[in-house]
Amino acid sequence: MAQQLALLNGSPIRTAAFPAWPVFGDEEERALIRALRSGKWGKQDGTETTTFERDFAKYQGAEHGIAVVNGTVSLQIALMAAGIQAGDEVIVPPYTFLATATAVVTANATPVFADIELDTLNLSPAAIEAAITPRTRAIIPVHFGGLPADMDAIMAIAKRHNLCVIEDAAHAHGAEYKGRRVGSIGHMGSFSFQSSKNLTSGEGGFITANDADLAARCRSIHNCGRRPGHAWYEHFVISGNFRLSEFQGAILNAQLQRLDEQVRRRETNGKYLIAKLGSIPGLGLQSYTADCTRHGFHLFSFRIDAEAFGAPRPAVLRALEAEGIPNFCGYPDPLYKQPLFVKREFGPFAGCTGIDYVATNCPNCETICYQQGGWLEQRILLGTQADMDDIVRAFTKVHEQRATLADWARSQ
Repeated sequence: MAQQLALLNGSPIRTAAFPAWPVFGDEEERALIRALRSGKWGKQDGTETTTFERDFAKYQGAEHGIAVVNGTVSLQIALMAAGIQAGDEVIVPPYTFLATATAVVTANATPVFADIELDTLNLSPAAIEAAITPRTRAIIPVHFGGLPADMDAIMAIAKRHNLCVIEDAAHAHGAEYKGRRVGSIGHMGSFSFQSSKNLTSGEGGFITANDADLAARCRSIHNCGRRPGHAWYEHFVISGNFRLSEFQGAILNAQLQRLDEQVRRRETNGKYLIAKLGSIPGLGLQSYTADCTRHGFHLFSFRIDAEAFGAPRPAVLRALEAEGIPNFCGYPDPLYKQPLFVKREFGPFAGCTGIDYVATNCPNCETICYQQGGWLEQRILLGTQADMDDIVRAFTKVHEQRATLADWARSQ
């Protein structure tokens, strides 16, 4: 006899908690005390943040690294360093955190949304090509959920049209495309260390670059427009104090020692789930492309095709939750449907011109947002194989009870 769904008063597959996030211990405590007792709490005076800049840039395979206050500012600084001006257009995906697009606005430029691929959730190269106009100056591909975007195709497009590529790698610490770490492939890369990210100090961001001139511009912009070798009160470009503190640098130095093992564990568990869940009808899993030699797995992304699965997405997600598997539907709307874009509430940033976001249409993104999208958090992938087996059993149980679940959904 089939097990009754926990949603309908059956016994749940799982009652135990999955691993908590963040992971920390004595190493982080010692690092914070070291920074505290040094008496040098700002980056200008201490060594914690500069040490992290060197080590994380090296880890990602980049020549230069600049630590900043968050991953929104890192994108904005990279755009400013690239010379983006008022009226310039920057191509971004609509299925991402709003910072990917709002950083363009606060750089006084215009975000242009290009559709994603259904199977990867990354920017479609064909959609990028279709979105290019004479005003296009840059592309910001997001390595969504930790899966590297099609960087060969994107860099080829950029070369043909003389565009700057800034990799938004906020989900992709340690991820690799054809053996190269993300953030070292485009002209610049941007990372986030916000609380949910796979490498975290609560808040924080990072810019990677291989070009010394671009890196120098980023470093000046993040440090009040100063330049090495000049007077303290000489300021050369519009800028601000976007430096990361020594306390965050200290935490990141400790967290970086944990990262590689965590990346390996997430990828092992992610691959295991893909192998075990791939045969369930109507359950689409983010494509693990041949070019991806290492997936960052900030998210385990999946799609539910209601017709093929046999039950609607909201009911499936609620049933999984009841079985003890925490999940999210993903971003509920494309960015161009957000009120700030619909109403063009851009405040003083008048450089964002010429785009009617109400008329924007990215069908694949809307399919994911409104019909099919689903996520598991990265912390879940830090569990054991037994934890992954619980996930598999829960998906399998929900699918087996799909007819009952569909009836329940119709009655609501």
